Amino acid sequence: MQIVSSIAAMQRHAKKWQRAGTRIGFVPTMGYLHAGHLSLVKRARQSVGKTGKVVVSIYVNPTQFAPTEDLAQYPRDLKRDLKLCREAGADAVFTPGDAEMYPNKAENGFSAYVVEEKLSQSMEGAARPVHFRGVTTVVAKLFNIVLPDVAVFGQKDFQQAAVIKRMVADLNFPVKIIVAPTLREPDGLAMSSRNKYLEGDLRLQATVLWHAIQKAQAVVKKSARPVPAEKLKAELKEFIQHKPAARADYVEFFDPDNLSPVAKVTRGSQLALAVFVGKTRLIDNAQL
Repeated sequence: MQIVSSIAAMQRHAKKWQRAGTRIGFVPTMGYLHAGHLSLVKRARQSVGKTGKVVVSIYVNPTQFAPTEDLAQYPRDLKRDLKLCREAGADAVFTPGDAEMYPNKAENGFSAYVVEEKLSQSMEGAARPVHFRGVTTVVAKLFNIVLPDVAVFGQKDFQQAAVIKRMVADLNFPVKIIVAPTLREPDGLAMSSRNKYLEGDLRLQATVLWHAIQKAQAVVKKSARPVPAEKLKAELKEFIQHKPAARADYVEFFDPDNLSPVAKVTRGSQLALAVFVGKTRLIDNAQL
C-alpha cells in the first residue's frame, strides 16, 4: 500500500493508472476510521475489480468547520487508520496537510471555492452555514487530485451525498458516485467518528436518534393516511428531549429525490435529524 502526502505525487500515480487503463475507486474520509468507512473501501473494490486501484484519502478539512465547531478536537489516529486501510485492501492512502491542500490560505492566497446553491441550503446547510461550501470545495479538489472513475460515500450523510451528486452532474466531473448503506452498532447507533466523544451514559442516550427513527417509521406504517409533518416533528422532538442530555437541532421530512420538504409524511418520505447529546452533535436519516 502506498502512502502519498503530496498532490503532485498523487496526481502522478493517478495519471499513470489512467494511461494503463486501470480504473480508480476513491473513498474520501476525515480519518479515525470505523467499520462504516471500511465498508466503503470494500464497495470501491467491488466497483473497480481486482485489477483496479482503490484510494482512500485521510484529511480533516478545515474549510467545512465553523470557528465554533470541533476542528481542533476532531479525533485523529493516522497510524491506526493506515493499518485499517492496509487490512481493507486499499492500494493507496492520500494524507495531505493543510498547507498542501490550501496553500497560502493564511495570507488570503486561496480564494476559489465550489458552491452548490440549492440542495445545500436546508438541514445541515442551515445549521452549519459554511459547511457545504467546504465539503464541495475539498471534494472537487480531491477529484482533481485522485482522478477517480468511482467515488463512494456513506448514506449516513444523506444530504452531503445529494449535494456531491449534484455538483458532479452540474460540473461534468467524469466520476460515478455510489452511496453505500449506513452501518450501525448493534443497538442501532449509526457508526461515526464522533461517537468517540460519547462517554459514560451519553453513549446509551445517543441511541435516541435510532429510536426516534423507529418511532417515525411505526407512526407512518400504522397510519392509514398521510401524517402532518409539523405534528410528527413536534412529537419526535419531545421524544428526543426526554433524554436528559439530548437536544434536537432539527428534525426534517423531505423528498429523497430533491430534498424538498414535505407537508405530509408518507411511506417513502425521508427523515433526517441532528441531535446534540451532551456537547456532541450527531446526525442520522432513514427512509420511512
